[in-house]
Amino acid sequence: MKSDKLLVGSRTMTQLKQYAHSVIEQDGTTYALARDGRDKKLCVLGDTAGFNGETANGMLLCPLTAENAAVLRGRLAWLNPVPLGVETSFGFGDRLGAATPGHIRSVEGTGIAPIFAQQSVRENDRIGRTPQEVVDDAMWGVVQMGWRDPWGADADHVKLVSDLPAFVAAGYTFYTIDPSDHVDNEAETDALPALRAKVEALPWARLDTTLDALRADYLAAPIELAGLTLAFSEESLLRTLAKYGRAIVHTLDIAAALDQQMGGTRYDLEMSVDETETPTSIYEHYFMAHELLRRDLPVVSLAPRFVGKFQKGVDYIGDTAPFEAELIKHAAILKHFDAYKLSVHTGSDKFSIYPLVAKYADDRVHVKTAGTSYLEALRVIADLDTSLFRQILDHSRARFETDRKTYFLDCQPEKVPADADLSDADLPGLLEQFDARQLLHVTFGSNLDRFGAQIHGLIADHEEAYEKVLNTHFTRHLTPFANGAAARGQ
Repeated sequence: MKSDKLLVGSRTMTQLKQYAHSVIEQDGTTYALARDGRDKKLCVLGDTAGFNGETANGMLLCPLTAENAAVLRGRLAWLNPVPLGVETSFGFGDRLGAATPGHIRSVEGTGIAPIFAQQSVRENDRIGRTPQEVVDDAMWGVVQMGWRDPWGADADHVKLVSDLPAFVAAGYTFYTIDPSDHVDNEAETDALPALRAKVEALPWARLDTTLDALRADYLAAPIELAGLTLAFSEESLLRTLAKYGRAIVHTLDIAAALDQQMGGTRYDLEMSVDETETPTSIYEHYFMAHELLRRDLPVVSLAPRFVGKFQKGVDYIGDTAPFEAELIKHAAILKHFDAYKLSVHTGSDKFSIYPLVAKYADDRVHVKTAGTSYLEALRVIADLDTSLFRQILDHSRARFETDRKTYFLDCQPEKVPADADLSDADLPGLLEQFDARQLLHVTFGSNLDRFGAQIHGLIADHEEAYEKVLNTHFTRHLTPFANGAAARGQ
């Protein structure tokens, strides 16, 4: 079929622009996505039952609503997110709901399994999106680009059972449980009497084990890993239990509620402790993995808190040598269990460590990004609408101290050049400057509240430019992991 065949006789091509890769013919019905000004329409020629829209020359032009998305997903199986298991994967956060076409361009041909719908509970709250809107926006991007391979949807940083229903209803297939509020960071330095008291006070019935049973399991003999011997002592076991015992219980509670709500539907599970105050030791990593896996949870990834600083929108902060030394140990545990991936959270822009992660974790890696796609949208704005970008930058300065409160940041806003010192030509370069990137990154919610209509409008008007910068940006992220993933898929 020619790319414009569906639209012949309905409207002139200047009024309605069809996306060439979106044409789908199945069971006697043809579908395509087309652009009508800033709006997009689903064009249906054939069986239109269940769709809502307006008829034009025998074809139904449908708005991109949740209802129409649900009907289309029911007809075309590949538009539903699926569990991706333990293969190399990459999470593409998209705060604007417009980045999936660029994400697809970057991941095509890499062998890396994409999660196109990924948003945390916190992010949704800040920008007023629902889990359904996030997965629908990703799905329309999949349609637009003609993507047919498996893709996932991540309910990120779930902290409460009450967070689950909206994600389950929207068909999410990957659930990141974040028990960090239940991690006892003080156990890192507590004296032995305090540790013993904390361990005795653990909810042992919910752990479904005893301290004596754990002693027998962990202290009986050293654990031989590839190139590493792990020898728990009484103290290291108590310290690990005191720090992570309640986090394990909380994870089990959410996992049990999730399993019940999923009603037998397959899903992937991740436990994330990357937002704790102290790095995850190799003893703690082994303990968490062992306790989760022995309960037969569908854990496909574990996100530890690594040494060094993983901050929003910037490269790894710190000496990579200690990171590499600890990563080798974490990778040995990963390979020992051979059941899950090592998940790297706050993973965007960490270019200095990607080769190390790819080297030692082999193809058992999940990298999770979020706000970096939003920053690429700001790059487009800085290039095409300097007045709007300056307003966003000024508002970011005003909102920074309030909006930074939930983030670990080294940003010093005073190092971002004053507006009067910036020429229009200087503005895109701010997206390469450490402090400006973090300033703009963490104020996304406030800026979308004030400038959301302008931001969405400009990106809609220049979607090709946005797609291009995303492709360039994420190709750099994905390349270190692509060779192994592609080789495995051959």
